[in-house]
Amino acid sequence: MDISKIFSNNRAWIAERLNGDKDYFTNLGKGQSPEILYIGCSDSRVSSEDLMGVQPGDVFVHRNIANMVPNTDLNVMSVINYAVIHLKVKHVVVCGHYSCGGVKAAMQSKDLGLLNPWLRNIRDVYRLHKVELDKIECEDKKYDRLVELNVQEQCINVLKTADVQQAIRERNITVHGWVWDIHTGELIDLKIDFNKILKDIREIYDLF
Repeated sequence: MDISKIFSNNRAWIAERLNGDKDYFTNLGKGQSPEILYIGCSDSRVSSEDLMGVQPGDVFVHRNIANMVPNTDLNVMSVINYAVIHLKVKHVVVCGHYSCGGVKAAMQSKDLGLLNPWLRNIRDVYRLHKVELDKIECEDKKYDRLVELNVQEQCINVLKTADVQQAIRERNITVHGWVWDIHTGELIDLKIDFNKILKDIREIYDLF
């Protein structure tokens, strides 16, 4: 890629936006009030705004390898705090995708250096669901199912946070688990029953 092309692309994008609305950037600079916090994967093939069909200002976005929400990561915890407490988003979405390199790496017995502690979070998901996963003979289907289960577990990690628990009590914020099918472009709602999950984990993780 010719990096200078980026700047010509930017100028073309600015012209396109101003052609549709001469006050576009003036209004954009006034602030943000997104209704959705999107936690997704850093994979270069996955563009959160494009796959949802939304515009700048519509979604507050955090991305990392394999869309993880570990409670020890101050980056994602800060993002959740700011989005939920200060921006007062109405929805928190954790979105994974099939053919996720992070999830695949976690399925393999290999020393990946600095990535080891990060991928261990995904290996923990495998351990929690080992009985189900080991029944799946097709490696590709097992891989896809671990992607889905990882999304579910990261949503549970979202529900464990004090900020989200408080927002659920005060204004009924909702948490969603999605997977993007990189092979078809389809966005899939996993329809995870978070009311049941909250009920199941409340005895241990309830902070209020």
